[in-house]
Amino acid sequence: MALSLAASPDPVVLDERAADVAVRRLAEAVAGGARLADAPMYRLVGVEPGPAVIRGRVEVASFLDYALTVDLLERELVDALAEERDELPLRDGLLPDLASVFGLEGRLCAGGVLALCAVARPGDPYTGEPDYALLVQERSAEVVNAVGRLAVIPKGFHAPLNDVRADARIGATLLREMEEELFGRGELDSTGGAQRAAAPMHRSRLSEPMRWLTEVPGRLRMECTGFGLNLVSGNYEFACLVVIEDDEFWTRFGGQIEANWESAGLRLYSSLDADSVEHLARDESWSNEGLFAFLQGVRRLREVGGERVGLPAVEWRVD
Repeated sequence: MALSLAASPDPVVLDERAADVAVRRLAEAVAGGARLADAPMYRLVGVEPGPAVIRGRVEVASFLDYALTVDLLERELVDALAEERDELPLRDGLLPDLASVFGLEGRLCAGGVLALCAVARPGDPYTGEPDYALLVQERSAEVVNAVGRLAVIPKGFHAPLNDVRADARIGATLLREMEEELFGRGELDSTGGAQRAAAPMHRSRLSEPMRWLTEVPGRLRMECTGFGLNLVSGNYEFACLVVIEDDEFWTRFGGQIEANWESAGLRLYSSLDADSVEHLARDESWSNEGLFAFLQGVRRLREVGGERVGLPAVEWRVD
């Protein structure tokens, strides 16, 4: 992703109904203890998908502008379906048709970067044959979106820490989210205020597990398994697969993997347990983007995982 520097973002203007919904969102966040901060984030303003690479342009935007407008589209849709009504005033104003979906420069299109994390484990009497541990989270009540839903981990918004140009790389967000959500680097949490460290991802500041993973090439592999514009939320989504290939990592650091406040719970599934993984994929509590990333990760892991993998096949079909 390349950074574009806009002269100044257009101010967000809300009509009376949208303003009422935004106020209710703020009140619910305060009452429910959700963490809501006006941190910078990236908005997508251009994209060029190709067979081997996806190029795009992003600008810096306000998370609060997003949280009080576009982020309410999914909830409005879910409520309308539950109440069997056709009125979708927020969507009619912000995302009324396909032209507006692809008109990225004219709307606030926030980004999600999320990955299925597969950690190689050696065989032992407890876990069985050598496999990959697949990590899945249950989202906590403190997060702004996908509350109580299943998702892969790490999962986060594409956003800068303090170097807005270097942090625009998707891989930079993915590594940061691993540090924050799995390895305990709480100072990387954007809801905690401004970043004080000049280089928060400098090797000297990395957690012990991340330092071990990055000091030798081949221990950690990250790849993008899918990209799309989410018609439910309006977001852009980068689905990824993170594979820790060296099972020495599990022996050394498996006990240090622990989800942060964004998760209410962390689940592990074996890459050799096809029945449990298939049952998980049918769980109705998945977030839509989480299920997309999970299935894309399973599909790709079947291709590259070798004897450690006995996962069900994932096939796409357009009806």
